[in-house]
Amino acid sequence: MFKSKPWITAFTLSIALHIPLLSASQSTDRNKLPTIGAAGASVLSIEKERQIGDAMMRQIMATQPVVNDPVLEEYINDLGNRMVRNADNVHYKFNFFLVNNRELNAFAFFGGNIGIHTGLLTTASTESELASVVAHEISHVTQRHLARRIEAQSQSQSLTMAGLISGVLLTIVNPTVGMAALSTSMAASQQASINYTRGNEKEADRVGIRLLADSGFDPMGAPQFFGKMAEKYRYVSKPPAMLLTHPLPEARITDVRARAQIYPQKQVAPNLPFHLAKARIEARYQGDAKENIKHFQYRIEKNHYTFIEAAEYALAVAYFENKDYRKSEDILLRLQKSAPNNLFYADVLTDIYINTEQFDKALTMLSRLNKLMPNNKVVALNYANALYKSGSYELAATVLQDFIILNPQYLLAHDLLTDIYRKQGKVALMHITQAEVYALLGGFTRAVDELQTGYNFADDQPLIKKRIKARIIQFQEQDEKLKRLAN
Repeated sequence: MFKSKPWITAFTLSIALHIPLLSASQSTDRNKLPTIGAAGASVLSIEKERQIGDAMMRQIMATQPVVNDPVLEEYINDLGNRMVRNADNVHYKFNFFLVNNRELNAFAFFGGNIGIHTGLLTTASTESELASVVAHEISHVTQRHLARRIEAQSQSQSLTMAGLISGVLLTIVNPTVGMAALSTSMAASQQASINYTRGNEKEADRVGIRLLADSGFDPMGAPQFFGKMAEKYRYVSKPPAMLLTHPLPEARITDVRARAQIYPQKQVAPNLPFHLAKARIEARYQGDAKENIKHFQYRIEKNHYTFIEAAEYALAVAYFENKDYRKSEDILLRLQKSAPNNLFYADVLTDIYINTEQFDKALTMLSRLNKLMPNNKVVALNYANALYKSGSYELAATVLQDFIILNPQYLLAHDLLTDIYRKQGKVALMHITQAEVYALLGGFTRAVDELQTGYNFADDQPLIKKRIKARIIQFQEQDEKLKRLAN
């Protein structure tokens, strides 16, 4: 798996705005189901939501432990989009991403962006339980709850958009951190201001359960997972972030169970990709490698698994993390015999082959997969990385250039292409791709500086100079547009 380097950007939004609570009567009025398309329109148009969501996503990429793992990205986006296809009032392309955090949390914000903590995957017992949380967040987006709340607040007081947006972002991503950052006098009202109202939660529950059922999942996954969370944290003094923004009183769980029972009972077969995703998170992102090996060996010996393939995959990943490459390879090759196109297996095998300098094996496997799945993010990134590590810089660059044409905002591709251009000594192009990385993290000023540096190395390349000039103008315009959004 290609791993990106940690980046730091100066892009920030102001925080700590005091937003008073709505009165009970105001709250009731605001939570009446609006005419879809009109909700929030006086404050935020759909296009403005999309622009704000893009800016917020760049900030999250720069400041939060987002999981830059193409295999897991592909899984969670496939899961989410299976439900988006059945949702009403979808105004933009959704983006689902994982945050490497064991705490149970999920959050949705402008522009169809939905973040899911890895702890949710490892806690869920079935894919329907995980899907129930994702469906709930999708429903918050399609019902425009965030825009509706901001509209209500803007009508009751004078607020700047920068304060509203940054206050919301701070707490939906990590309410406990957000609360600690605020003064004691502000804390109660700030927390309350970004909690979804009871009416919005009830609406998201209702729409989410219907979406769950319409998408082929077990609607009972919602009450099962909510009940699991409530039981786990029943006697805990400090609840997880998700329960701060999505309270789970007993009445709500009862209501969700009753709503789920309206739908016909559905026996959904266990899903191997879900269990492989859980295994990957547990083995690669949690715990100590040696302890993980013992843990997964015990699971296999005691038959504590839903799929033996997922249990063995977890063990293979743990062996890899412990640098036991031969043991890991043996397991993965055995798994791959019955599923030659499984990208969970191919990804770790690529890592093994690169680390043991068996480049021919990696390139043979990935070349075949690239013909079968051209521009697939897992295949393209692994193939380009294997080519790069083997010294085939030109072909590696070509693979990434083709991929970026279709995926211009994919950070890992620009990051790897920067390294390739550096190895090739293509200094101007290296600065161009480095600028794209900074821009994707919201650092437009730094991106412009990078482009201006690249311009100085392009004296004999007039086309590249023109390209740099055009991109500088685009970044400056994006930066100005972002500033205008805050007004």
